[in-house]
Amino acid sequence: MSDENTRGNLPRGGAAQGNQPPYGTGTGYRTGTGRGTTRRREAEQPRALTRFALVDVAALVVMLGAVAVGFGPVWGSLGYLLPTVGGAVVGLVVAWVGAWRRFPAVVVTALAVLAYVLFGGALALPHTTIAGVVPTLDTVRELLLGSVQGWKQFITTTPPMRSFPDLGVVPFLLMLIVSLVAGTIAWRAKHAVWAVVPIIVALVGVILLGTVDPAMPIVQGLVIAIAALLWGAVRVMEARVGTHSISTEASREATRRLRWHRVRTGATILGVAALAAGFTAPMIMPDQPRTVLREEIVPPFDIHQYTSPLVAFRHYAKDAREDELFTVSDLPEGGRVRLATLDRYDGVVYDAAGDGGDTGVYTRVGEEIATGSDVTPTPIDITVSGYSGVWVPEIGKLTGIEWSGANAEAQTDGTYYNRDTLTALTTAGIKKGDKYRLNVVMPETPDEDILKKAEISDADLPETEPTAMPAGLPAKAAQFTGEETDPATKLFYIRDALQASGVLSSGLDGEVPSRPGHSAERIDTLVEEEKMVGDDEQFAVALALMARQAGIPARVVMGFYPDKDSDYQEGEPWTVRGEDVHAWIEVPYKEYGWVPIDAVPDEKPQIQPEPKSEQVPKPPVLQDPEPPEEPDKAKAGSVEDDNKDDAENDPFDWGLLGLILLAVGIPLLVIAGPIIAILAYKARRRTARRTAEQPADRISGGWHEVVDVVTDLGTTVPPGATRREGAGVIAGAHQVPSTLTLAHRADASVFGRGEPTQADVDSFWAEVDELVGGLRSNLSTRRRVRAALSLRSVWARVGGGRGVLAALGGLGSRRKKES
Repeated sequence: MSDENTRGNLPRGGAAQGNQPPYGTGTGYRTGTGRGTTRRREAEQPRALTRFALVDVAALVVMLGAVAVGFGPVWGSLGYLLPTVGGAVVGLVVAWVGAWRRFPAVVVTALAVLAYVLFGGALALPHTTIAGVVPTLDTVRELLLGSVQGWKQFITTTPPMRSFPDLGVVPFLLMLIVSLVAGTIAWRAKHAVWAVVPIIVALVGVILLGTVDPAMPIVQGLVIAIAALLWGAVRVMEARVGTHSISTEASREATRRLRWHRVRTGATILGVAALAAGFTAPMIMPDQPRTVLREEIVPPFDIHQYTSPLVAFRHYAKDAREDELFTVSDLPEGGRVRLATLDRYDGVVYDAAGDGGDTGVYTRVGEEIATGSDVTPTPIDITVSGYSGVWVPEIGKLTGIEWSGANAEAQTDGTYYNRDTLTALTTAGIKKGDKYRLNVVMPETPDEDILKKAEISDADLPETEPTAMPAGLPAKAAQFTGEETDPATKLFYIRDALQASGVLSSGLDGEVPSRPGHSAERIDTLVEEEKMVGDDEQFAVALALMARQAGIPARVVMGFYPDKDSDYQEGEPWTVRGEDVHAWIEVPYKEYGWVPIDAVPDEKPQIQPEPKSEQVPKPPVLQDPEPPEEPDKAKAGSVEDDNKDDAENDPFDWGLLGLILLAVGIPLLVIAGPIIAILAYKARRRTARRTAEQPADRISGGWHEVVDVVTDLGTTVPPGATRREGAGVIAGAHQVPSTLTLAHRADASVFGRGEPTQADVDSFWAEVDELVGGLRSNLSTRRRVRAALSLRSVWARVGGGRGVLAALGGLGSRRKKES
């Protein structure tokens, strides 16, 4: 046997000599640096600098990659790889630097924010940078806004997200945070397996931010599970081996073989389990679609800020009848240009609800809109010549919209689409000269004979208040339907009755006079007449309201289509004029969805001119006008009445004042409230000590005040120390010998034979104030503020030095005398 054993600490002579221990590091003993032995230097340096850090990096990269794949369906292309991979790399690098230099959490956070600003432009917003790398002020602004508002925009925007490059901030920031937290835990925590927790949280977050169409959920879960289990096993094995500070070449070789044997065995077992899970998981997984935030959260877009286009119907039909509005490059057979779908009636106007259900919601869309349809969309170009407004003329079901005019960027950013009502609008507005391309899929429209035999389905539409319903309309609907019970038959009974008794007139020259509008009074007047005079606006609203009275869901649509008198030739571009405006209703059928139903009568009686008289009419006799009557003095207003009316019409907005106070006061209370509470508590504590019932307690309270002040300054006085022992600690830490004198005086006053007088108390507290003032005067302003707001003395006094939890548990206990 050699002179040194595997421990490397036997004496060179082979046996213990004298009084020296058999194993040790004294003179004449080996320290493990000889031949065949080695000391584990890895234990003396950060794990981030050891070779085992590469294993951690490999495991984290595999698991983070499985998380990043989840952005594929919602992004719609491979463009998500740059922000996701870049965010993961930046987060891991910051975590590694923090572990290497052993920076505190505050410094690591600051480095992460700096890296987010420096690299976020190149990786997430390259279109805002100089040469795709150097960040600009726009880059910084978009990064800061995106970190707060990007999450809301991400879940309220219709996929794919590749149409909105500014939303790349979301995957970049998510992967940066997750990789930073996971890497920090892996390289600095005692139990590194906890790094899997943020990765699982990130996987759930990607699912919630995605679409109902998953990426590869089974593969993602299996990859994360296998990588986590293998990595955890390796870390546990390393921890066990690392308990031996010294090892030989033979033991290290045996450990290496054992490590690879366990890794291979574990990988084989997990691989077989993964294959089994991959085949069985699709059979046992539920068929229900997964929950994503974009399907649950209603976007905060207020459609009611825009006026219903139906109120301008008569303007197009009469005033702008000959005006060219826009040109459609290729109108599909039977196609209709939809301006807006209206599904809520309040007695004054029919407008768009957009509150969810079958009224749908308006979400931000871009050049591509995910529809789940396999039908190849048809491109249709529209050039605007005279139309203006926020409502976008569109056809069929949109799969994308591309703006190419001078205001294209603003129009793209402000485009919203309701997939349930097939209505689009842009908050930037449309005006003359704008151009855009629609990618559309045309729905199937069956003929009327099929619809009369088909089944109408239910729909969740906003209810119309009874007071908003035209008074005579329910009775008229009952008269038209009779005793019929089939919804489809009742619908066409109502439609046929309106067409049979209706007279089509938009109030043009040579037509029967017709009032515009579709208020409850106007519709009531229409249905009460023997000959109902109106145009599409009134008849569509009347048919929709009567259908809903008969239990049939119906909504009104305003748009354009060429009628039989139009000069439009199929296959040629169609120039839409104001005379092409129409309104119709849509009813939901189980087999076909929402189907258009027209209610326009064919009859257009012209006003017959009156026969001319052969007699020459006599000139009228002009009469002197009557003098105007003087106003009644009793009804004449006064200055006081006018001032009173002005005061009543212009009241002070107390609600706005309260809102401002809340908006300002709550943040101030949140920020200043804890500060005021701490200062108030310490002031009350000092007052209670100085005004204690017994003079001895006041002396003792003065000493406690000194101890609490130095505790807040960072000096720990042992809880069980006497005053003299505590004074020694304070004098040594702060170089104030007068503390010893003060402690002696406190002991003499408290434990003396006589009761201290009030003069003694005042003199003692004067010394306390002088000592405390001297301690604080030697500090910087920043340290004085930190000490004033410190809670160290509170926890030490209440918890007795047992920690924060013990202090919190003792807050409710009865306060004892400090003496």
